[in-house]
Amino acid sequence: MTKVADKTVLITGAAMGMGRLHAQRAAERGARRIVLWDINRDALDEGSRHLSQWTQNVETYVVDVSDVNSIEDAARQTLAHGTVDVLFNNAGIVVPGDFLSHSPEQIERTIRINTLGVMYVARSFLPAMIKQGSGHLVNISSASALMALPYGSVYAASKWACYCWSESVRLELEDQGHRNIHVTTVCPSFVATGMFEGAKAPFLTRFLTTEEIVDAVWKGLERNKIFVLAPFAAHFTLPMRALLPTRIFDAISRHFFGISDAMKNLRGRSATKQQGSVR
Repeated sequence: MTKVADKTVLITGAAMGMGRLHAQRAAERGARRIVLWDINRDALDEGSRHLSQWTQNVETYVVDVSDVNSIEDAARQTLAHGTVDVLFNNAGIVVPGDFLSHSPEQIERTIRINTLGVMYVARSFLPAMIKQGSGHLVNISSASALMALPYGSVYAASKWACYCWSESVRLELEDQGHRNIHVTTVCPSFVATGMFEGAKAPFLTRFLTTEEIVDAVWKGLERNKIFVLAPFAAHFTLPMRALLPTRIFDAISRHFFGISDAMKNLRGRSATKQQGSVR
């Protein structure tokens, strides 16, 4: 069981949406030190003020997780004050449109934030976790990592990579004997943070509230769960893909669940703001 009381918790994309609520949960559970990373200084300051009703032990860093130098500089400053016990890799972005509408810059930035950023942040803090013999990584992937997502192809690719990397690192750590370092991979469907404004939830699913998914993540964290999938219908995705012929699965996804329409009208947020809210 992972408990955060008297521990250090770091959240990327911490200034709004899920990140801000993760920080609040850490404060409510008695974290000794809460470290907030985000690209938005004003929102960071507001988030820090919000946490002051629970704790004064809050550190804020302006970090662009698409930039490995920004990550490493902030990590050095953070580690100078002690090891991070629980790391939430929460920052992420999504760009609306079909694949050919994406510019090379948009493609690269999505991969840098949603995939490379997650890896570089973890790489910065895992050695200290290994040295102290304990720690917990919470990597926010997406339900789109479990199936194709038309009109969200670059986002889905970045989350597929995050999902597979997270699982691979978990197995590496276990194989190397670091069994007190836990990895939880989170795969939610659409969350009502504003990031997916204009999207349409597939049939039998709905937009999750921020509180619902954050509560699910914290239950998974505290129980050392390997996966957190939400809503419940997401649990059927991988078995259906494994059991059904591809064209039948495609037809069910398109015509029953409506996956082809889910992202067609996505508006979302600006890339700068999105580093502070995910899913």
